[in-house]
Amino acid sequence: MCGIAGVIELASDRKPDLLMLRKMAQAIEHRGPNEEGFYIEPGVGLAHRRLSIVGLADGQQPMFNEDGSVVVIFNGEIFDYPELRDELRAKGHVFRTHSDTECLVHLWEEMGEKMFERLRGQFAFCIYDRRERTLLLARDRIGICPLHWARRGDTFYFGSEIKAILASGQVEAKPDIKGIDHIFTYLAMATRRTMFEGISSLLPGTYLKIRLRPNGEVADITERTYYDIDFPDWGDEYNPSEAKAKEEFGELFTKAVDIRLRADVPVVAYLSGGVDSTAVAATIAKIRGESVPTFTIQIAHEGFDETDRALLAARTIGAKPTIVTLRGTDLADAYPELVRASDCAVVDTSSAALLCLAKEVHRQGYRVTLTGEGADEALAGYPWFKATRLLRMLDVGGLPVSAAVRRVFFSMMAPNIPWSRVKKTWEIIGGRHAFNDLYGMISMSRFHFYKPETWAAIDGHIAYQDMAINPEKVQRWHPVNRALYLGYKTMLPGLLMNHKGDRPAMNSSVEGRYPFLDEDLQRYCSQIHPRFKLRGIWRDKHLLRLFAADLLPGEIANRPKAIFRAPFANTFFDNPPEYIKQLLTRESMERTGLFDVDQVLYQHENFRKLRLGRRLSIEMGLTAVMSTQLWHHLYLGGGLCDLPTWSPPRVDESKPAVVRTPPETAAVAG
Repeated sequence: MCGIAGVIELASDRKPDLLMLRKMAQAIEHRGPNEEGFYIEPGVGLAHRRLSIVGLADGQQPMFNEDGSVVVIFNGEIFDYPELRDELRAKGHVFRTHSDTECLVHLWEEMGEKMFERLRGQFAFCIYDRRERTLLLARDRIGICPLHWARRGDTFYFGSEIKAILASGQVEAKPDIKGIDHIFTYLAMATRRTMFEGISSLLPGTYLKIRLRPNGEVADITERTYYDIDFPDWGDEYNPSEAKAKEEFGELFTKAVDIRLRADVPVVAYLSGGVDSTAVAATIAKIRGESVPTFTIQIAHEGFDETDRALLAARTIGAKPTIVTLRGTDLADAYPELVRASDCAVVDTSSAALLCLAKEVHRQGYRVTLTGEGADEALAGYPWFKATRLLRMLDVGGLPVSAAVRRVFFSMMAPNIPWSRVKKTWEIIGGRHAFNDLYGMISMSRFHFYKPETWAAIDGHIAYQDMAINPEKVQRWHPVNRALYLGYKTMLPGLLMNHKGDRPAMNSSVEGRYPFLDEDLQRYCSQIHPRFKLRGIWRDKHLLRLFAADLLPGEIANRPKAIFRAPFANTFFDNPPEYIKQLLTRESMERTGLFDVDQVLYQHENFRKLRLGRRLSIEMGLTAVMSTQLWHHLYLGGGLCDLPTWSPPRVDESKPAVVRTPPETAAVAG
């Protein structure tokens, strides 16, 4: 993958400042340490940082079509680019490089905005049609690659990371309280909203179209959705025999792995020892006839060490494993770098472990890794799916017993919170289901930690209102699929693809690839009957396990789901580094003004005395408080601890910028 950034003048032909673009690109150099490139004309400035993976010798960006009328900057991979290139050549398009990026300019010429029907991969890009004076900023279907934007007056800024936008010097970093509430609600930033006021994320499966206008008229900006995950109505799901389903799934999965091995650099795999990552690594070995190197995290803490499982999996597929051993102090020490990399607070402490793992991948000279992320979202792998199914079994004779159980539990955990707020959430997301049960438990800590002024700023807003969810459509689906949909909307793009995916990996210039998020495979899993996902109460990912049984020993294929995680509060509070002590002082918390200081200090002192369910909520809440304080320190002026703050990097102006110019074989505007 790479990093992209740009500046667009919406109401004038003023040329963007090259030095500003260089600063924006420099801020995301880690995403593309191999090369940089710029394109500037009146009204438009584009910047690119390249991580060379495909077309090493000739894939420099910005990249143009044959006559220079279309230019693109691209972050990501088009996995079927050889086939797509052949199709486009057959229609008369001329290719000058071996890069997948070049497919985009020709596909735009051929299909315009319908190009997304043909794109297969993970991507964020900006295409500029110089004749039409039209720009498209787009993001892939799932949200694997990030893209952010901000508008200040009549100038539009965008970048792969928020750091690029801040580095322009024209967008001030201010907190968005409603964005902060997302972290405390579902642990991640998964909607348009970010933790920075006035800086937005482009949603997965959407694009912005910017049509520049002449004579100082303000440009038209429209957002369009080209894809959203869909499921059949309850009872209309695809329901083949097990043998046929296993065969169809196996063909799609094998192809998904195969095309993600396409690279002009060596490829490795992450291996936890669970069925997801082991199926990926074993399929690689089957395709190639040999295993690729594997990388595994060892959390050196009782109850978290899964090394034995991973080593068994590595022996099974003949892989040479690298084990990265981490302790709580290692994770705490890595957290400032993790939050800086993520541009937001991070609650899931295992994200810090993945940041350290990517460092080792990079240290050994690799740039691409395949992982097993996405299987749990496609095939109901999480334990809360089972808990919700057990609850639904109580609803005998049409009596809503499960709702009553939820209400009793909620009243015990948070007695002062109005039940109407819970019911409002159900209305927004289309009813009660597994992910909402999880988030409901996690988010209760807010009612301990927010101060009244924070609640006033939230002003009754519910984080789920920032999602584009059609509750009437959702209610037509099977309950398992309803929950999967919310996971695709929140946990997958926000937590797994951001905090645990793109950001910790690209911080070390490592690209993650995800076979379970393949378009064809995801579509198949969404259409198939829920019995292939959650079988009975206990067997999750049934279809994957059927497939894996022909590939792996039963103790791996049928191994119960174990969520990769690290200790929460113990990571920070058993032996806290100095910066954490400083972030949670009364003085520091009063400076940010977000939290009830007395409650934070009380819960910090007493959380170990709580029962398991409530303790988990409080632990995660304390981690969110600490991480939010850390984010505030890094990006909003410092003064909360002794750590250095983030600041825009300096550009070596003695080194000339690489400004690319198009072949001028056709008359174009600008």
